[in-house]
Amino acid sequence: MNEKTTEEREFPITLKLFAIYQEVIGQAELRLQVIPGTTIGQVCEQLIQRYPTLAPWRSQTRFGLNLNFVPADTPLSAEDEVVLIPPVSGG
Repeated sequence: MNEKTTEEREFPITLKLFAIYQEVIGQAELRLQVIPGTTIGQVCEQLIQRYPTLAPWRSQTRFGLNLNFVPADTPLSAEDEVVLIPPVSGG
């Protein structure tokens, strides 16, 4: 059998962070490895699990994928650029 390991199946994405996400994590961008079938919403959930202080923004966050707004259940592909867009205010 020639089964691939999980590491071989993983692919990279770029996660761009703004506002509260950037403040809490301390970076503007992360490179992540995800497995096929991972959705943009799952990436957000994994981030919130790692940084629980982001939980209050879960329901208000919108998602961007390669410069387009998308729903949380959108699956990711290799080299996608993912953006988590929390509510922002100002003027």
